[in-house]
Amino acid sequence: MTTNEQVEIFTDGGCRGNPGVGGWGALLRFRGSEKHLKGAEEYTTNNRMELTAAIEALRSLTRPCKVKLITDSKYVKNGITEWLPGWKKKNWRTASGKEVKNKDLWIALEELIQMHEVEWGWVKGHSGHTENDLVDALANQAMDEFSRS
Repeated sequence: MTTNEQVEIFTDGGCRGNPGVGGWGALLRFRGSEKHLKGAEEYTTNNRMELTAAIEALRSLTRPCKVKLITDSKYVKNGITEWLPGWKKKNWRTASGKEVKNKDLWIALEELIQMHEVEWGWVKGHSGHTENDLVDALANQAMDEFSRS
């Protein structure tokens, strides 16, 4: 990476029912420009949507970047920064010996972060954080649009 410039990414995911209709939203900010992303799935979980938001945001980058990715999901942040090495050492098993849920998405996320220099951040959801409120609204819009179609 030849630049000190950083892409800021904010992500959120949610479900109506868990499992149920799910949606995700992402905000990418670079050099004062913003890009909004969103999507939905028919039958999924909240955690899958949180992971999908981070994956789709990183997939949208067109070249290796320095990234600050902020999520309101401790599951995503702790999973990628703390738990992943242990899961891999234990052949994708948790500390209690159970199979890691959402393995497919964890593998996809790990592959994407190897292409970028990612710093992870966490913000409390539904706490008046402007960008988190925006990505929550995008996820809800995606669920609304999916339910209407």
